[in-house]
Amino acid sequence: MAGLFDTQAEIYAAARPDYPDSLFEFLASVTHHGCVWDVGTGNGQAAIKLAEIFDRVIATDVSSQQLQQAPQRPNIKYAVTSKSITRDELHSVIGPDHSLDLVTVAQALHWFDLDAFYGHVGAMLRRGGDRPGVLAAWCYQLCHVDADVDAVLTEFYAATSPYWAPQRQLVDNGYRTIDFPFEPVAGQASTGPLRFESIKRLNLGQLLAYFRSWSAVQTAMDKGVAILEEFRPAFEKSWGGDPMVVKTVTWPVHLLVGKPK
Repeated sequence: MAGLFDTQAEIYAAARPDYPDSLFEFLASVTHHGCVWDVGTGNGQAAIKLAEIFDRVIATDVSSQQLQQAPQRPNIKYAVTSKSITRDELHSVIGPDHSLDLVTVAQALHWFDLDAFYGHVGAMLRRGGDRPGVLAAWCYQLCHVDADVDAVLTEFYAATSPYWAPQRQLVDNGYRTIDFPFEPVAGQASTGPLRFESIKRLNLGQLLAYFRSWSAVQTAMDKGVAILEEFRPAFEKSWGGDPMVVKTVTWPVHLLVGKPK
């Protein structure tokens, strides 16, 4: 993952969908609100929402370029970490073992060395009590607009398939096939994935900017394939002729949530 989103960091920050309030309200209902570690925070999208709930947010990423796009808040600490973070580094950046109420991973779990990461999570989350520490990881899948735009989008997404990293399949599956060895939190029959939706009102230029932020589109461009420009006329036609018209864009969001065994 390291470096994959560096070149489009500014586009990424401006174009990506927001995470729904209902997701954070759910997390607030199953955790204490002391300290949360937002791993792979990128431009701080999740960290900003978490800062409205938690006393302290420690938001880390391997990309300094991404973190430069992150909004600042008094209770958010941003830090660049190594790709293979050590326990000593965790203690230095995050704090002592069993000091976290929540660990979050937004649209990034599929990039991680899961065995190593889950080991760190188990060591850092608070144990015992009425609400032990929780790991929450979520991803969003391909968006939907309307029948005409979705038809073009399906073809466009298929054309980008050779340029995605293999981990993209885990996102396409809504994290149903990713290893998640945790126990359900109180009130839940399973660790999920639980479904939410992210909804934004965008014009065509804004939607295309989002597509431009995809790692697959950037990889194609690096190989000399202007794949988004090839599909631009079809998107413009499907939009109805006026690219400034604003439409509702919906992303399915899938959340895994659990406590250590």
